[in-house]
This record gives sequence, C-alpha cells and structure tokens, in this order.
Amino acid sequence: MAAASRSRRARRPPSPGHIAVVVDHGSGFAKAGFAGESQPRVVLKSSSLVPSWDRPVRPGAPGCELAGGVARAHPIKHGVIVDWEALEGLWERLLVGGLHVCPEQWPMLVSDSPSAPPAGREKVAELLFETLAVPACHVASTARLALCSAGVLSGLAVEAGAGVCNATPIYAGHSWQEATFRLDVAGSTLSRYLRNMLLAACPELRPQALSRKAVTQFKKHCCYVSLDFEADLRDPSRHFPASFCMGDGCALSLGSERFRCPEPIFQPSLLGQTEPGLPTLAFRALQKLPAALRTRLADTVVLAGGSTLFPGFAERLDLELEAQCRRHGYGALRPRLVARPGRGTAVWTGGSMVASLHSFQRRWMTQAMYQEYGPGLVHEVFN
Repeated sequence: MAAASRSRRARRPPSPGHIAVVVDHGSGFAKAGFAGESQPRVVLKSSSLVPSWDRPVRPGAPGCELAGGVARAHPIKHGVIVDWEALEGLWERLLVGGLHVCPEQWPMLVSDSPSAPPAGREKVAELLFETLAVPACHVASTARLALCSAGVLSGLAVEAGAGVCNATPIYAGHSWQEATFRLDVAGSTLSRYLRNMLLAACPELRPQALSRKAVTQFKKHCCYVSLDFEADLRDPSRHFPASFCMGDGCALSLGSERFRCPEPIFQPSLLGQTEPGLPTLAFRALQKLPAALRTRLADTVVLAGGSTLFPGFAERLDLELEAQCRRHGYGALRPRLVARPGRGTAVWTGGSMVASLHSFQRRWMTQAMYQEYGPGLVHEVFN
C-alpha cells in the first residue's frame, strides 16, 4: 500500500514555471523549440566538428577524421544514437546556444526512432536527468509524433529522413513494434549517390567543388521521384535537364540524375542492397496487423521527414502501395496517404502539439520518479 502511494506521488505532474522544450534530433538535423509553437526555433546539423586530439576517432568508432586536426562527430546514425558524448554536446548547442535556456528549469520532450534499441531510452533519461538536470522529460517515438502532427492517434507512419526510413503502425497512440520495418537508405545516402553520379557524368569536375552542402542543395532543388522509372530511364526525351548555379559562378546541369537520385528509396538494389524498398516495407507493416485493424490503419498513412518532400514521392508511394495490396490479394485495402506540406518538420510539430496538451501533463517522467525508480522506469512511462 505504501509503495503504491509512493508511485502515485511520483507520478504527479511537475509544476514548472515554464512550458516544455521540444527536441527532435535526427541523423542529419536536430530541431528545437517550445511546446505550443508551430515551428522549431532552432535547426542545426546533428554532426559537429571536434578536435581530433581531444576525442581521437578509433577505427570503427562513429565519426571521421578530417584535415586540420579536427574530426566530425556524428551522434546519430541511421536513427540510432551511437555517440553519447556528441549527443550531449548537441543538446547543449540546441538549448543553451540556440534557445538560450537553462535545462534545469525546463521539462524536455525528445524524439526517438521507432526502430532504435529500447535500451537507448534509458540512457537518454540518464543523460537528461543526471547531466542536464532537467526537472522532467518524455521520450516519444517519432512515428507517434508524426501521427499527432496530423491530428490522429492511429495510422501508419511512413518516415523518410536523412539517416533512416521507417514504416510504423500506431494504434491508439501505441507503436506496433513487431510490425515496424526500417530501411537504412535515406537522405544522406541519396546525397552521396548523387555526388557519385555527378562526378561520373562530369570527369572534369573537381571533387572539391561538390561540397556536402552544394550536393544537398542540388538534391533539394532539382531532384524528383519518377512515376515510371524504367520508362523514364529508357527515353532520353523524358530527361528534363535543370541547371544549378554553384557558388563559384559555374552552372551544373543535371539530366537523368534528377530522378535517379531518389530512386534507391524505392529500389535499394540500385546501390547493391538486397533489402526491399520503402513501399514494400509499408505494405509489410500493414500485412502484419490483425485483419480487424488493417483497414483502419491503412486509411491514414502519414508521411513525415525531409526525404518525403521530393516532388512525386507521395504519388509514387501511393501507386506502389496500392499495387502491392492488389498483388498480394488485398484488393479491398485502399491505403490513403496524408502528405502535408509541412511534413519535413512533422515530428517536431507533433511533439510541440502533444507537450502543450493539458491531458499530456501526467505523462512526464519527473526527476523525483527517476531518483526513486531509476532509468528502467522509461519502459513503463513511455510505452
């Protein structure tokens, strides 16, 4: 009886003088802002440069050596946190440097990839409470937050970001873990693929001219998803060149590279990978569900992530997902896609909406709860 009473006391919501901070940290970029606002206030690269003599990069360790005695630290790769020290630095850049807040005074909601190891949530709570000393925290699946941004609690979240793609069924706010599928081909992979294609097409082009930033700009402004890839590839008249002005004043022309760049998300075999593309994984996620839920979740397929913003992406996914249903005997299943214009920041927006709700305030894990029950409590509080 006493233990139950302590548990109820520990679960009482915090009474901070401030609304919550919301952080969505992805493999490529991290976004931070305040709950209740429509857009993040700070968007930063997740990676950072650190002195290589201060944090030497060992073979096989996350990060890479660069010239000039520096190394690039990547806290998150393919949606999984791999460098906790770099993550701590990222949080400090977002909160202290970007939002100009003291973490000790702010409840903090952070995102977590649905395909990341569950043990990572314990470590996240440990860092938040012991290193940043936040008064309360909540760790939420990116898939659930993506659905919340669309105003629903049940559906199929199809995410394509910089480091990973996920297809995650959500029912009544809870992830269906055994029906979650991931693809490690995502935005960063496509940028490298585009760079290699451009260098192959223009041998006279100096590799130094194709910086990561420049290639990302080419990708965002020039590339699109083909609705009939094989036909477009065979017919040069369907290659619509586009020129992009580089920083040195030179113009770079892209032809078939425009639609070949995003194609590995649909056909990973183009990169020599044997895993199926995102439409197949989305179908398998629906197929894994009980028949009673399949139609309901298929009726709300929510797209989220920057790599879903290619023109033609939603239309191609819709075509292939419907074709998969017909091919496998689910002709009556008609998936309905929700592709909102702001889906590039859908996860952060969903977190902002959730953390500002009065009904959510009992979902925080408080500093008192952490001190009494330890980090393992995250699996009960956040599931």
